[in-house]
Amino acid sequence: MEDKKSKCTSKDHKEIDANSYCPQCNIYMCSKCDNFHSTLFEFHNSYKLDKDTKEIFTGLCKYKNHKCELEFYCKTHNELCCAVCISKIKKEGKGQHTDCNVCLIEDIKEEKESILSENIKYLENMSKNIEEMINKLKEVFEKINKDKEELKLKIQKIFTKIRNIINNREDELLIEVDKEFNQEYFNENIIKDCEKLPNKIKTSLKIKNDLNKNKKLSDENKLRLLINSCINIEKNIKEIKTLNEKIKQSNNLDKAQIIFYLKKMKLINILKFLKISGKLKMNQCFLAIQIY
Repeated sequence: MEDKKSKCTSKDHKEIDANSYCPQCNIYMCSKCDNFHSTLFEFHNSYKLDKDTKEIFTGLCKYKNHKCELEFYCKTHNELCCAVCISKIKKEGKGQHTDCNVCLIEDIKEEKESILSENIKYLENMSKNIEEMINKLKEVFEKINKDKEELKLKIQKIFTKIRNIINNREDELLIEVDKEFNQEYFNENIIKDCEKLPNKIKTSLKIKNDLNKNKKLSDENKLRLLINSCINIEKNIKEIKTLNEKIKQSNNLDKAQIIFYLKKMKLINILKFLKISGKLKMNQCFLAIQIY
């Protein structure tokens, strides 16, 4: 067996790489020789060397270093072999078929011609349907791919919904935490309000001092000022008391807690469900996904 780097058999082109081989003529040809050969021998089946060289039959033994003509047929292995193959000496690739049932190729000619005729009829009948079979196979393959992508999309949509439900529940709980803390305890504004207490007390005391300083006011104006001052003091005292109660409540905050809880068994069941959710099931000729 020659390789793709074989040279042209022509003496005039022996330095040029061959690009084809003719098994009938047992010659390698460059492109120029191949053109002449195709014209002269129209019915010869030449092989292009850009294809797999295993397809080329040279009439010589395929085993390396044998370089002998294939004169024998091994019935044991159903293959042609040469004199080296049936040699009694089993060494360095020799004697592969020494112990086989071997005959001359002439002795097997009629049997192989009969089998060849049957096989050709079989292939001719098969070739009539093979193109249709391939087209149907392509259709099935395309449908399977389409079903596969649709199934993957369906799975993605289902689990996107699951993730959205989980994310929405998380957001709801976070909002609820803020709401509960603000309602049941206090928010940070109470600290700002409490910081105003000393000033409110000072303001109320200042109102009293202002009343004492304005003794020269008329009785009517003095009365108005007195009443207005009393109202302001009462408002300040009411606000002071409210803030004072909040301060007392806040002193006990470290004794109370808002707890997030999820029953352990329920959590395990949820995680287990998410872990095993979905099952691919073969239903006749297609796959279906089940969520349970």
